[in-house]
Amino acid sequence: MKLRTIDTLDVTGRRVLLRVDFNVPLRDGRVTDDTRIRAALPTLVELLKRGARLVLCSHLGRPRGQTVPELSLAPLVPVLRDALNSALAIEHLAPLEVFLSPDVAGEGAQRTLEAAGNNIVLLENLRFEPGEEANDPQFCQQLAALADCYVSDAFGTVHRAHASTEGVARLLPSAAGRLVEAEVSALSKVIDKPVRPLVIVMGGAKISGKLEVLESLIPLADSVCIGGAMANTFLAAQGHNTGNSLVEESMFPEALRMLELAKDKDTALLLPQDYRVGERFDNPETCELRSANGLQDDDVALDIGDATLELYHNVIWEAQTVFWNGPMGVFEQERFAAGTLGIARTLAAVSDRGAVTIVGGGESVAAVNRANVAAALTHVSTGGGASLEFVAGDELPGLKVLEESAG
Repeated sequence: MKLRTIDTLDVTGRRVLLRVDFNVPLRDGRVTDDTRIRAALPTLVELLKRGARLVLCSHLGRPRGQTVPELSLAPLVPVLRDALNSALAIEHLAPLEVFLSPDVAGEGAQRTLEAAGNNIVLLENLRFEPGEEANDPQFCQQLAALADCYVSDAFGTVHRAHASTEGVARLLPSAAGRLVEAEVSALSKVIDKPVRPLVIVMGGAKISGKLEVLESLIPLADSVCIGGAMANTFLAAQGHNTGNSLVEESMFPEALRMLELAKDKDTALLLPQDYRVGERFDNPETCELRSANGLQDDDVALDIGDATLELYHNVIWEAQTVFWNGPMGVFEQERFAAGTLGIARTLAAVSDRGAVTIVGGGESVAAVNRANVAAALTHVSTGGGASLEFVAGDELPGLKVLEESAG
């Protein structure tokens, strides 16, 4: 996939509408994790060094076209200002102020732009406007009226055909920012002539949410390691007793089809050999190791066991490319975190010897951060659904429009 990048845009003295992903966690009106804000800094700083005037836009949460004060971007302003000015200081550039526009678009936003001068403007939450998610043509025009060109740097939203991700890109000279560029480059290593062996590690609760990506990756992969509750469905579909574990009975035919697909494509599809089990999902009071063939009727499988972790470790250790999405168990609970954190550490170890290791967003990102190995990996994606849809080969509206504009 060839995208138009910011190298091709003339931004000197021009106003740039920059779509960022500032969908950050808040608690009591304070930002608790600024990772996504910091991820946008390379593009911000580069555009500013080239003389651009920036208008930033982002969503936060799901206000569904209504103004929800608790989802205002106001708490982000001081965090963004401090992070940006620290980055500008490294480049020996003067500090800038960040102005929050109380209006997402229209005359109110224009007044904020005029008042801000060469400083940064952050538009209020895009999703306060119903036209954002509807990709309403009139709202697209209002956004386009705020700038001379458009840059997309919110990879986590490129699978949505929204006004700020797709519609406005058709109305202005458009390009991908450095974050989107890096995401596409890294994820392409999984699906475009990957260095082999290619190992896919797939976890999470449900097959139904991962079916499309499994169907796309099983034929590509040399090995697929399955964990999380979705493994229960594979085992139960083959007649194994999974106790009281989470199982999607409606997905039994699809699970069997994926097993047959792996067989047809000569791909090793590996399932847990053992589990850490508890008595209840919500607040388990026990933690015991149990063979996958020996689960009792009241057992709830909540993590892969030691034998499974060793098996998956050995498979991953031989890999040259690894893609991981989804936890191996309920890793939020310490006693059921060993499988997920063990996979994270294994990825870090194979990275050290030169393998390409890519974490495909979602809960896996929290896991590698908790294991303190994110910096050791080749790439940790900022997009959950977007990264999965990309590796599944889906057409992503927010990327297609940039590809089309690449000329």
